[in-house]
Amino acid sequence: MFLGTIIVRTIITYLIILIVFRLMGKREIGELSVMDLVVFIIFGEIAVSVIEEPTSSMLNALVPISILLLIQWGSAMLSLKSQRFRSWFDGRPSVLVKHGKIDEKEMRKQRYNFSDLLLQLREQGIQQVDRVAYAVLEPSGKLSVFEKEEDGGSGYAVVLIADGQVQYSGLKTIRKNKHWLMNEVKKRGYTSTEEVSLCSINDKGELWLDEKDEYTNE
Repeated sequence: MFLGTIIVRTIITYLIILIVFRLMGKREIGELSVMDLVVFIIFGEIAVSVIEEPTSSMLNALVPISILLLIQWGSAMLSLKSQRFRSWFDGRPSVLVKHGKIDEKEMRKQRYNFSDLLLQLREQGIQQVDRVAYAVLEPSGKLSVFEKEEDGGSGYAVVLIADGQVQYSGLKTIRKNKHWLMNEVKKRGYTSTEEVSLCSINDKGELWLDEKDEYTNE
């Protein structure tokens, strides 16, 4: 009877957590935010508690799981509506290498050492830093590397507008200001950055824009 109870509670707990993860949305393991990791750790603790204490009520697990799900949904909605909250909550990507030059100041700011940098470069088959056009440390901790191409390009694009909001860090990277960006946006028939879902520029100076909610008007 005791063993049967443990088996049933294990299956129920598994199904509950599986459903909750599906409700939280799809996210690759390498793209988990700090909040995601915290939630997953707590879920693990709850699951162990439920399984190891078969005499306790399942309600003791459902209540904290429901609260965590609400927190996750709430933070996701705030991230969609507030760029400032999104930057604080998920963090921002950091350029560690630009045109073969290492930004030591940014590495210190991110508490990222040279061993970590060289290790992740080697994992992508790169031995020399001067072969790197851009190396970007993502909020997930993954290093995105763009090698120099024969024509001098790299395929790396800097985001200037995201969800209608000007990305000043991107403008700083390309050494441009908001006035320049607004002129470029107006040249393409838009009156405000709020009409633009995403705008980026590659290292050849080519600007790409995506109109916000363009499919809803069809």
